[in-house]
Amino acid sequence: MREPLFHIVRRNSSSRMRGWAVRGIAILAAVLLSGLLTFLVTGLNPLEVYSKMIQGNFGSTRRIWVLLQNTAILLIIALALTPAFKMRFWNTGAEGQVLIGGFGAALMMRFVGASLPNALLIPLELLAAVAAGALWGFIPAFFKAKWKTNETLFTLMMNYVAIQIVSWFCTLFAVPKGSGQLGILNQSTEAGWLPTLFGQKYMMNVIIVVLVLIFVFIYLRFSKHGYEISVVGESEKTARYVGINVKSVIIRTMLLSGALCGVAGFLLVCGTDHSITPNTVGGEGFTGIMVSWLAKFNPFVMVFTSALIIFMKNGAAQIATSFHLNESFGDILTGIIIFFIIGCEFFINYRVVFRKKAAKETDAPVKESTLQDKASIKTEAVNDKPAEEAEEDKKPLSEEEKKEVKA
Repeated sequence: MREPLFHIVRRNSSSRMRGWAVRGIAILAAVLLSGLLTFLVTGLNPLEVYSKMIQGNFGSTRRIWVLLQNTAILLIIALALTPAFKMRFWNTGAEGQVLIGGFGAALMMRFVGASLPNALLIPLELLAAVAAGALWGFIPAFFKAKWKTNETLFTLMMNYVAIQIVSWFCTLFAVPKGSGQLGILNQSTEAGWLPTLFGQKYMMNVIIVVLVLIFVFIYLRFSKHGYEISVVGESEKTARYVGINVKSVIIRTMLLSGALCGVAGFLLVCGTDHSITPNTVGGEGFTGIMVSWLAKFNPFVMVFTSALIIFMKNGAAQIATSFHLNESFGDILTGIIIFFIIGCEFFINYRVVFRKKAAKETDAPVKESTLQDKASIKTEAVNDKPAEEAEEDKKPLSEEEKKEVKA
């Protein structure tokens, strides 16, 4: 059988420096390709386009804080997904878990906001958000542990259940009636709103996410639970062999994942929007999956991947406004850069071996050894007769054998 032109081989090891170098080259190539595409399609100077993207993120103090706020929300969602992913539990339900957590906080703001001071109301909102998110994580985890259901489809379907619940709530208590919108909750009293710190609306959000980041890093790296998550992720059979209760680890980890998503929902409702709609999460639950994977489940690397994606999104919106382009064009540029970043992981973990190169390394020794083997086989066939046959050849023929020969 003829060997294929090339085949893919997994690298035995890859240095961290080499990995970051490949990623840097991928980002540079993506920027160059995006610039070329921009020039060919729009005729604009790519440098002007990139400068507008930077201006859209750092052009004012408010824009910087919006960048930090959006990065913080995406980061906490990615952090919430990471324990489940390390356990090989494919949780695609962050969108619904965040939304239902925000729904729990919105219920407290809507029905209890007028009767409690903020000192009691805000912790109650956080508790309600965490409980709702944990419940949304527990349900698929229980069915997975008990009956081995498909967690990917289960958590995905839970997203739509959460969206419909919030949609029903918004329709029922719409302001004004029939609008389908709640409007700003407690706008006159600001009951249940997270307080501003140092004059910054989003400072509390950023501080809470930093605390969650430190917690997740310590939990996964240094705690017994984090170790059990890693073992279950490597092999459930090994985990059972060493005495780990796999079912309880699955349920416990998804409770944590859902609870952290609930915290993200709490921040969106009480610290950012002060309201809730079916689109409150805005697809960040799915983007968080990509952030977690790109960072290889490293919480601190997620900071950079989250910031990069938010930078591209905000920049895309800015160039659409500045150059009167369709906003989809900015999304195309974002998609190109993200595609290159994801694609470069292949070259970090694998290498391509071509047939000619392999032949030069292996063919000559194989041919030489094959000739030597054939020669040795012939020599053995001619010279190396069994001992019994050799002794019989030396014996003289008997009279009967002589008659047979003559006949």
